[in-house]
Amino acid sequence: MTIPPANADESKGADRILWCPDETQITQSNLFDFATAVAASRSVSNTQINSQKNLETGAANLGWDGDYQALWQWSVNEKPAFWNALWDWHGVIGDKGSRAIADVEAMPGATFFPDAKLNFAENMLADADNRPAISAYGEEGHHHTTTRHQMKAKVMALAGWMRDQGVGPGDRVAAFVPNITESIITMLATSALGAVFSSCSPDFGLGGALDRFGQIEPKLLFACDGYGYAGKPMDRRDVVAQLVAGLPSLAAVVIIPYLGTAPAPSSLPRLASGQAALLFAATLSASQPITSFVRVGFNDPLYILFSSGTTGAPKCIVHGVGGTILQHIKELRLQSDVRASDGLFFFTTCGWMMWNWMVSTLMLGARIVIYEGNPFHPGPERLWQIAAQEKLTHFGVSAKYIDAVRNAGYRPTDHLDLGTMRVVMTTGSPLSVDGFDFVYSAVSPTVQLSSISGGTDIISCFVLGCPTVPVIAGEIQVRGLGMDVAVLDDNGTPVVGEQGELCCLSPFPSMPIKFWNDPGDEKYKAAYFEHFPGIWRHGDWATMTKRGGVIIHGRSDATLNPGGVRIGTAEIYRQVEAFDEVLEALVIGQPWQDDVRVILFVRLAAGISLNEALTNTLKLAIRNGATPRHVPAKIIAIADIPRTRSGKITELAVRDIIQAKPVKNTEALANPEALDYFRDLPQLRD
Repeated sequence: MTIPPANADESKGADRILWCPDETQITQSNLFDFATAVAASRSVSNTQINSQKNLETGAANLGWDGDYQALWQWSVNEKPAFWNALWDWHGVIGDKGSRAIADVEAMPGATFFPDAKLNFAENMLADADNRPAISAYGEEGHHHTTTRHQMKAKVMALAGWMRDQGVGPGDRVAAFVPNITESIITMLATSALGAVFSSCSPDFGLGGALDRFGQIEPKLLFACDGYGYAGKPMDRRDVVAQLVAGLPSLAAVVIIPYLGTAPAPSSLPRLASGQAALLFAATLSASQPITSFVRVGFNDPLYILFSSGTTGAPKCIVHGVGGTILQHIKELRLQSDVRASDGLFFFTTCGWMMWNWMVSTLMLGARIVIYEGNPFHPGPERLWQIAAQEKLTHFGVSAKYIDAVRNAGYRPTDHLDLGTMRVVMTTGSPLSVDGFDFVYSAVSPTVQLSSISGGTDIISCFVLGCPTVPVIAGEIQVRGLGMDVAVLDDNGTPVVGEQGELCCLSPFPSMPIKFWNDPGDEKYKAAYFEHFPGIWRHGDWATMTKRGGVIIHGRSDATLNPGGVRIGTAEIYRQVEAFDEVLEALVIGQPWQDDVRVILFVRLAAGISLNEALTNTLKLAIRNGATPRHVPAKIIAIADIPRTRSGKITELAVRDIIQAKPVKNTEALANPEALDYFRDLPQLRD
């Protein structure tokens, strides 16, 4: 395979090739199978997807020459052909209809497969045999496995009970639940009826849960009695009772016992009508199971996800059935190379879109491994031990988790056999070059490190991994197939090798079908299309490389502007978090004397103090590793750094605190008390 050239100076972080697939890995990949099938079809000629000939893969005689960038270009130029081919190649269950896209140039406004009818759960639960579907772990040591046959039986039974409660297409079912098997069963039963599922994790406070579920008026609520974290049981029965009281739309409530013994009937919450909640197990035998799935339109709602809500009430983002299915097929099968015999894990909660993404693995016949609890309980080895025990092929975590394992000094490869692992996935924030190097030195030198980026807004990725191209240190491998991604400068012109706004220039099927309660789509259009009319502006500050890879520099609304030059925060994080003395960092721009100055906050390791020597060392590292403009005017030690419940640091909330602006929704934060450390800091007065 032709490998893009690396820079001569490989002592630096950039442009180092850390992994490169061999010919066997390429030709055995799902991506290769799809591309050769497309190239061999009568409707698509080889010249449409081939731009180079005689690449050193030996694959040209099979109809595809291995050039991913050419395949990507075909997929965005010929959208109807690409998405049609993906549907057929995978074998999506449903009636595709005759049209792939209506109003193909409208952005927003294009409609994918407007005549199609299908059901999400039907596609997830095909081939319901005795292969394992879910292997579920809890931090307290609990573990159980559910087969595909068992899963389908429970889904159909629960859907029968839901049907008897009047649930049908378009109705909402809300879930205040931990990451357990019952949560997945609930989601699939909801979708089996064509209804709409929405969830958040039970560590949300009452206000945060009501801010979300109160907007969508659910007919049913599924809730746990509590959860465990770091060895401590967290009883949530009082919060659930108040949540039930605050949702007058509810027709029924189901409690999923998690803390141990099932709650006594007298302790279960009641609706205003006096109707008591049911226990989850009782619903499985209370009605006749359904015997068929309710097929709905491709663009009918499947999920309602929520924005973080740190700048106001959470936006209710509605995602469609078909767009989610097709996008996840592409990302899991083609970009991540998941096969039916594989096992995939992603550390997530039910309040993060990676949970929805992970669950779609069931559609491929592969098993998913889930974990509920603290990923560091009792220590940094916990998730890696599960990976070894389960012989995982795909292991997904946040970039911050990789940093935390590295800072803890734990090296999985020194203790465990991870020989089955093919892909390590990271997301949530940009993974530093040091994080890339850690994976290849401390996890495995042979894994494909797939850094991915997208989000709740699209329930998927704009940029992600690819099994047929090299991994470059600090760089996301490729733009996703069918995703017309470019980096635009302030004038809206695509640029390569320069920083700018990460954008998508044309439609894709997992765009939200709407925001809930948004007449005229005003909020929806304002969120993505105001900055560049007719172009999706995602809000990431990024660089497109000459290879077609992408480097994310942070959120564009959190970029710094000292001296009128926009710089991303990720460059500073990469330098600072390489120091063992620094556990975590946060960067903001502070308005100062008609300009903006860079302020760096650091949470230090135990026993470390921020003295003059450490301050100067950090500044020098930033200057040498980034630019003089990145060097902070102030470095301030702080006890904690606020983050969202999915682990992302909240630069905007801290910026608002420092500028004496209100933070509109602290319920969206996992540790809102950390904001207090930033109020009225004397260091910021001079």
